[in-house]
Amino acid sequence: MSGDDEQWNDSNRAFLQALMARSTLTLDEAKPLLAAIQTTYERRETLAEDITEADLNAHIAAANTRISPFDFEIRSTFHQTTRKRVYALVNSSSDPIIQLATIHTAEEISFLKRVLDAMFETYNTSRNEVMAITSMQAVRLHKAPDRGRRDTQDGAATQGSTAQGLKMIEAEKMLRTLVDEGWFETSNKGYYTLSPRALMELRGWLIETYNDVDDEDDDDCERPPRIKQCVACKEIVTVGQRCSKRSCHCRLHDICVQNFFRMQRSNGCPVCKTEWTGDAFVGERAAPRRSRAASNANTSRITVDDPDQNNDPGEIDR
Repeated sequence: MSGDDEQWNDSNRAFLQALMARSTLTLDEAKPLLAAIQTTYERRETLAEDITEADLNAHIAAANTRISPFDFEIRSTFHQTTRKRVYALVNSSSDPIIQLATIHTAEEISFLKRVLDAMFETYNTSRNEVMAITSMQAVRLHKAPDRGRRDTQDGAATQGSTAQGLKMIEAEKMLRTLVDEGWFETSNKGYYTLSPRALMELRGWLIETYNDVDDEDDDDCERPPRIKQCVACKEIVTVGQRCSKRSCHCRLHDICVQNFFRMQRSNGCPVCKTEWTGDAFVGERAAPRRSRAASNANTSRITVDDPDQNNDPGEIDR
């Protein structure tokens, strides 16, 4: 125990507190932070350029030793578009949705679940794996569905009316809050996607929730998993490339493609051997053209991808 105490000092405490306040860190962000901490703790100036990845890893290892009994862990993953490694403090055991419920209302959590359903079900089809949602599409989900009125007759109206949902302005505020808390991030084109921190913390929940086959009448035909992993790094893919053969489940992050095929010395899909064209995408680039145009226009009218008017919201002519 005394050895652990020697490795855990005010410098380590300050680093952990800073990470808790920020929710995520990259090496570039950690360098000036650790430099300031070491300057204060060691009483001599330390410059940001003096901080190495080994210094960051040492602080992370010490912190993980201390926080593991409380079911927390500092994990890392590569950002799917910037290629930077992202470090985040995540809950390693409890349901992350239950964790969110401690700081958000039941209506806000229900709205979040509807947004996630839209990302990974409505806008994640075999034709177009968008797995992202525009602000207009998300705000439209502010109102909870009135399932009680549809399922029953007596008392249905009263039961259904209890699920009031959020006002549109409240839904917009919740989206901004989820970005501020590090669960969502927004692209230049206005799409909301799960952040690296969310993908790390929600990984098990996403696979369990969206990869279960509920259709008992479809036993003879295996439904492809909605949550797919990169064949190179084994992390979840929500932005990247897919095999041009629609029935193939092979996916690769953009940041993994070049090195993967260089090592493989072949341009064939590693699963089905179809030529890898590089023009079949996962993420917002897979969105129907009309959706991208409406998103870029930043209009207040809701005009795109109405599930009630389009049987396949991801359908697009190739």
